[in-house]
Amino acid sequence: MRTDTTTTTEGGPLSRPYVEVTVAVLALVTIVAFESMAVSTAMPDVARELHAVRSYGYAFSVMLTAQLLGIVVAGVWTDRSGPLPGALVGQLLLAAGAATCGMSMRLDLFLVGRALTGLGGGLLVVMLYVIAGRVYPEAIRPRLFTYISAAWVLPSLAGPPVSAWVTENLSWRWVFLGVVVPVLVTIVALARAQRRVDTSRLREVVSSRDHHTHVRTAWAGLGVAVAAGAVQLGTHELVVQWSPKTVVALLGLVGVGAIAPVLLPKATLLMGRGLPSVVLARALLCAAFYGGITYVPLFLVGQRHASLQVAGLVLAVGAIGWAVGAWYQGHDSLHLPRYRLVEVGGGLLTAGLLWLSLVAWLNLPAWLSVLALLLAGLAMGAGVTTTTIVGLEVCGVEQHGETSSALQLADVLGSVLGIAAVTAAFAAVHRPGHDNPLFGALFLGLAVVALVVVPAGQRIRT
Repeated sequence: MRTDTTTTTEGGPLSRPYVEVTVAVLALVTIVAFESMAVSTAMPDVARELHAVRSYGYAFSVMLTAQLLGIVVAGVWTDRSGPLPGALVGQLLLAAGAATCGMSMRLDLFLVGRALTGLGGGLLVVMLYVIAGRVYPEAIRPRLFTYISAAWVLPSLAGPPVSAWVTENLSWRWVFLGVVVPVLVTIVALARAQRRVDTSRLREVVSSRDHHTHVRTAWAGLGVAVAAGAVQLGTHELVVQWSPKTVVALLGLVGVGAIAPVLLPKATLLMGRGLPSVVLARALLCAAFYGGITYVPLFLVGQRHASLQVAGLVLAVGAIGWAVGAWYQGHDSLHLPRYRLVEVGGGLLTAGLLWLSLVAWLNLPAWLSVLALLLAGLAMGAGVTTTTIVGLEVCGVEQHGETSSALQLADVLGSVLGIAAVTAAFAAVHRPGHDNPLFGALFLGLAVVALVVVPAGQRIRT
């Protein structure tokens, strides 16, 4: 029996008309999130066994670069064929990438696997957001994205310890190979779920973009992926002097600045009203959050001499805050108008990063960082989740593919640039054992980035 999703508003994401689609979507999100968190834990052993310690960062940069390309291709593909074919291919690429990594005996083959994983993940995330926009009525979407945020958060709590146990007791290879079967199962689950809903809206929505625009977007996606990769390569172990790597980084920045506007809504960089400000706010949130959280463990262990377990617990508090923020935004009766949540997210993230800066500059105890991570997690759970919902609301159904692609591009590109900027500054000024002022300055700079989210949130209301 098929259900008309254009009129059904009773129940929630787990009600009978939607439960199978919801379970399939949440399973995929959980697998992608687990793979991401588990790999971070297993990578030191991977690098040692494959004799690739000096190339440690490439396993992440290759994946992110391919993910950027997958996000752009997903938007074009969705416009032309709907999200279901791309979701299937994304799952197959994810499984193939994990299998390739798990069986790799050389670094180059391992990097191929990471690229396949990134490409599949980029396709999947966009396709799943489009499915959410077209299958579920507007009244149900906030609750759905609460569940999706929880599906991202839970692996961030369980992924590292599970990965550590598997790596120590079996092999790092099983961290990757263990992903393959669950992904293949979700292919069957998503195919079965199609029979429970009216999927005509997934196939028949006509895109607002023509063939020429599709081709231009695809080439722009390739260009921005290459430029972002150049930024990461050029900022690796940066020193304050001219070198070929410095030139590569600058060319990459110029490339991102020139090409990214082609892939984003017009006036995004100018904080245009409506969707442009939604996308800009999301990019700034991701840049500030991931730029900061990436260096929190290094700060706690290197400057406060905390154990890795303590650093992990601090990060876990951030994940819990994210889940609480996502839960809160899913209950319309509890909060301000939705666009205000983006402003609140920017304010909370600014406060959290300022607190981290004070902890660094004033040499405060490590445990006080918990408050900063809690505020940052709340900010992302409320702010980032809200940008997804508002982004789908302010555009027509025929633009869901383009909008979802732009939102995910903002996620990845914001994260890449935020991490690259902090990495470059840290490498240039780092003085072992005397980095308190440096960390304080880095966290303060990221707080300024987060503060720009507040006026961007004010511009969202059209």
